[in-house]
Amino acid sequence: MSTPAPAGRTRNDVARLVDHTLLKPEATRADVLALCVEARELGVLAICVSRAMVDVARGEAVEGLVVATVCGFPSGKHTSALKAAEAEAAVRAGAHEVDMVIDVGAALAGEFDAVRADVAAVRAAVPSPGVLKVIVESAALPDDVLVEVCRAAETAGADFVKTSTGFHSTGGASVHAVQLMAATVGGRLGVKASGGIRDTASALAVLDAGATRLGLSGTAAVLAGLDG
Repeated sequence: MSTPAPAGRTRNDVARLVDHTLLKPEATRADVLALCVEARELGVLAICVSRAMVDVARGEAVEGLVVATVCGFPSGKHTSALKAAEAEAAVRAGAHEVDMVIDVGAALAGEFDAVRADVAAVRAAVPSPGVLKVIVESAALPDDVLVEVCRAAETAGADFVKTSTGFHSTGGASVHAVQLMAATVGGRLGVKASGGIRDTASALAVLDAGATRLGLSGTAAVLAGLDG
């Protein structure tokens, strides 16, 4: 049974915050085409696909549907130059948004200048009006490190900080991480909650915690629990 969302959120309201996502390495062209069809049916804001599938997504995207992709994904263990080149190629191919992965090891080592420089390199490759989201793998970071990484991303010009790739062994989004990230960026950046959000209650919990965008692969199941 569907239920009304709190704070006046309707099914359509939540759908317009969703990056409908397919990043599995085994995804085929047919899978991406099906994702685009489903995205239109669900009324989501965006689709998020691997860099190699941007051309496919752009060919299917209708006016008003944002195409997002990833770079340095999923490990973040790429040089900044390589991440920037990947992002630049994605923008040339028609991506509107790029979700980059930081070097989590650098963050854990306290090398925040390196994290900042990494983000800045990709920011230069994704000029406005392109949107840059910075994936920080929040579940892998102590709170103090998470705060510093969010600050570094903001200083480097990011538009969003994002919890997770969904591929890291430590897990995905948590209410606590989203609250801390939202408090750190103070509304100046968006906060994308991604990773492990598989039902309506989980989605609403992170939205209530301050998320302004959701990364979902099981979008239909999440939206099915909402009225409107």
